[in-house]
Order: sequence, then C-alpha cells, then structure tokens
Amino acid sequence: MPVYALLLEYDGLPFRGWQRQSGGLSVQEVLEAAAARLARGPVGTTVAGRTDAGVHASGQVVALDLAAAFPLEKLAAALNYHLRPHPVAVLRAVPAPGGWSPRFSAISRVYRYSILNRSAPPALATGRVWHVPQLLDVAAMAEAARALIGRHDFSSFRAAGCQAKNPLRSLDRLTVSRAGEMIEVTAQARSFLYHQVRNMVGSLKLVGDGSWEPARMAAVLASADRRVAGPTAPPFGLCLVAVDFAPDPFEDSAERDERAGP
Repeated sequence: MPVYALLLEYDGLPFRGWQRQSGGLSVQEVLEAAAARLARGPVGTTVAGRTDAGVHASGQVVALDLAAAFPLEKLAAALNYHLRPHPVAVLRAVPAPGGWSPRFSAISRVYRYSILNRSAPPALATGRVWHVPQLLDVAAMAEAARALIGRHDFSSFRAAGCQAKNPLRSLDRLTVSRAGEMIEVTAQARSFLYHQVRNMVGSLKLVGDGSWEPARMAAVLASADRRVAGPTAPPFGLCLVAVDFAPDPFEDSAERDERAGP
C-alpha cells in the first residue's frame, strides 16, 4: 500500500479541529473523503500535530495511505479538486520514505501566535488574531518568555484534559516580536502539552499589559500548578507553521546532496 507525505494548509475556523469526531466537521474527515474519491475506497491518515478547533495550519504534515499508487504529478491537484469548497489545500505531495511517520519522525514543531495590538478591532484579520486593545510591552514579554526556554515541568501551562503521561518538555524557542500593530509569539519544540502554547501566550499577555512583572513567569513555571498561570489564549490566533524532519521527505535527493557537500 503506497504512503504519501502531504504538506497542508487550512483555515481552522470551520472545523472542530484536525481529528475526526462526532458533532462537527474535522480537517481529517474532509481530507479522507477527498482521498477516498481517488482510491475508490476508505483511506487512512496520520498527522504530525492534532490542531484544536479554530486553530490554523500553514505547514501541517500528513501521511496518506492509498490502496493503490496514484500519479504523483497529479495527486495534489486531484486532492485539492475534491477538497473544494473546504478551506484546506494540499501544497505538496511526495512518496513517504520507508518507516517514516509524521508524528514520531518529527524532530520539531513550530507554532506562531498572532496578537493584533491596537484599539480598533480587526476587519481583514478576523479569525486570525487575538485582538488586544491595550498597549502591550513586547520587551517585557520577551524577557518573561526566556524563563520558559529549556527542559522543564510545564504543568503550569498544561490543560486539564491533557493525556500526556509526562509533563516534562524541552522548549527550544519562545520569542516575542512586534511589527507595527502585530505581535507574534513563536514557539518551537519537539512536542507540546495540550494547550501549552495558548496557555503560555495567555500568561505572556499578563506580563505585556503590566499585570505581572517579567520575573513572575519563572515562579509560575516552578509552581507546576495550572491555577497560578494566566488564562488560555483564544484558539484562532494560533497557527502550526512548520514540522521539521531529518531527513525531510519534502526535500529532494539533489537538495540533500547539495547540503551534505562533497
């Protein structure tokens, strides 16, 4: 059975999240329905990160199992045709390497959280940003974010419904930057706890608006107590922007040889 690696982007607003579930449409459901039209039968998918309801993706990665081979040069276009009118697009489709898994082969995942920091509400960016009208101190937020980088018990930023057996995670990157009215929080790790990024952003917002001093973030982390951390930021400001692999299934052999050198 051939397995393909797909690179996806999607608008999370119309969906209950990635995972197929009762009571609402999921990204997995519409992708598998589109693929079933090509396979003329049921298909299976495995995803790199199960995004929640309202969360977007510009770099989601999926393994798609088809019952028979499909012309590779036509696969992405055919899937996109059958995905209409849902806001899901297959950006790339390549054969998956043997033994590759989008979930277990990933070496890092990168999320971006966008905050529109101005008095006027969004018009063009509705459903893509968290609108915070009061001025946020980005330098203070960045200082607080540095306290979270490294390997820690992230229980303070773990949702009650998290099913992970271990709250220890290694946070490789957490940056806060401003470009005009837009603030972006970028988080990178091999894996995250349930709602970890949104909970960290909710706490950083309290630093930015002056409710907390930056030094308080370290104390919140050390407490390992969700009750002392900030609120959960809304889902629609969050986007999965990249999943990294080594080797990368989307990097062709010529590119790998060039990077490896003589």
